[in-house]
Amino acid sequence: MAQAPPQRHDTSVVIVGTGFAGLGTAIKLKEAGIHDFVVLEKSDDLGGTWRDNTYPGCACDVPSLMYSFSFEQNPDWSRLFAEQQEISDYLQRCADKYGIREHIRYGVEFTGADYDEDTHTWRVSTASGDSYVGRALVSGVGALHIPSYPELNGLERFQGEVFHSAKWNHDYDLEGKRVAVVGTGASAIQFVPKVAAQASRLHLFQRTPPWVQPKPDREIPEKVRKWFRRVPFLQRVARTAVYWTLEFRSVAVLRSKVLGKISEHLAKRYIRRVVQDPDTREAVVPKYSMGCKRILLSSDYYPALNRPNVDLRTSGVAEIKENSVVTGDGEEYPVDAIIFGTGFHVTDAFDHLDIIGRNGRKLRDTWKDGMHAHLGMTVSGFPNLFFLLGPNTGLGHNSVVFMIESQINYVLSCLRPIHRGEVDQIDVRQSVQDEFNGKIQHQLSDAVWSSGGCQSWYLDVNGVNRTVWPGFTWNYWLRTRKADPADFEIKAATGRH
Repeated sequence: MAQAPPQRHDTSVVIVGTGFAGLGTAIKLKEAGIHDFVVLEKSDDLGGTWRDNTYPGCACDVPSLMYSFSFEQNPDWSRLFAEQQEISDYLQRCADKYGIREHIRYGVEFTGADYDEDTHTWRVSTASGDSYVGRALVSGVGALHIPSYPELNGLERFQGEVFHSAKWNHDYDLEGKRVAVVGTGASAIQFVPKVAAQASRLHLFQRTPPWVQPKPDREIPEKVRKWFRRVPFLQRVARTAVYWTLEFRSVAVLRSKVLGKISEHLAKRYIRRVVQDPDTREAVVPKYSMGCKRILLSSDYYPALNRPNVDLRTSGVAEIKENSVVTGDGEEYPVDAIIFGTGFHVTDAFDHLDIIGRNGRKLRDTWKDGMHAHLGMTVSGFPNLFFLLGPNTGLGHNSVVFMIESQINYVLSCLRPIHRGEVDQIDVRQSVQDEFNGKIQHQLSDAVWSSGGCQSWYLDVNGVNRTVWPGFTWNYWLRTRKADPADFEIKAATGRH
């Protein structure tokens, strides 16, 4: 049977991704009266990070009240920190309520885009060969969607089960199995306690210990939820209180050396109180400043290390054999399965995409020395292209959904004149972009992420922080309420093509 020829689909705006960023943009486009858009989704369902990560124990480490759209608050969160299924269900409800499903094209993998300077349009290419042509392109793919695997000698010959936390194999029964877990990051500290309860033996391979604080999680009483449903204003008040509490945490841990040391002292005291084995206790105390890496929240991770079937190994993985893992000190551990909790490609997340702007300029070349964008959203030479949660707009202390909403408002202020037919092309000035990034990197140069004595996924291969926003989120909100026309080279519309 002959394969159907590639199809071209014309629209006004092309959005990539159906997580918080993609769905939020779609909802606000419709609210602005812009209905001619498509949302491309590589999977067969929406949800982004909260669709892909289904590992046992998966939950948000930001309080539920802040982990939702401000315009669509959820009074029915069951816990202070929502679990994966609840967040996924929330996104599904948003798509239904605001009529977004009709705009989603499932099974369409974004592979690149070319800007046509004559027609002022982006031609978006996909894995199937079909193309989508629009006047604007909004990337909502985020950073936590390409699993990172370590290069381990001999892994290809391992005869047991191997999978990443973001691609959890639910068909594999861990009950009674000997399991190796590689990595002790945000995902691992959530699933390790669950795996430890099933496995006959769990060998946990740690490269660098994280700072872990107790997670103040508990059920939200039904009477509280009932009041939130009856009087939405009460939930907005509670959300505001949570927001400012998280902003204060930024001051306490990331900005004040005194308060940071106090936080470290409390974390160490927590370790001494919970971890029973002296060697394990010493091994899980970080040697770097709190905040240098992402601060993790868990009340069951350290207790899991006390289990008789769990052992922590810190000498590294030297080799993988057919049925075992060999450590750097020569010890060999028979295992039936290897689970990677090794995070994602972040600072190089766009390297595999072919995005070509004005004058044949490739994004890959533009970012060869590191990702950078004005306000994390626009890149000079790539008109009408917007990145959500782009370079230096990630957070270590508050909700990224707040950042996403700020960015969507900014992007909409750029898209409205294009939609009205007043503007064909909007391209951020190189000088504006350079000035912004110069200031950002100056702020980051002596911040804890760069000077705290650790190596983290916040930093690129050159040791430059391309991930975190160094200021308060309210400050970012103030800067992104509306795009400043003076920051852009704007080409007025001369008639649609």
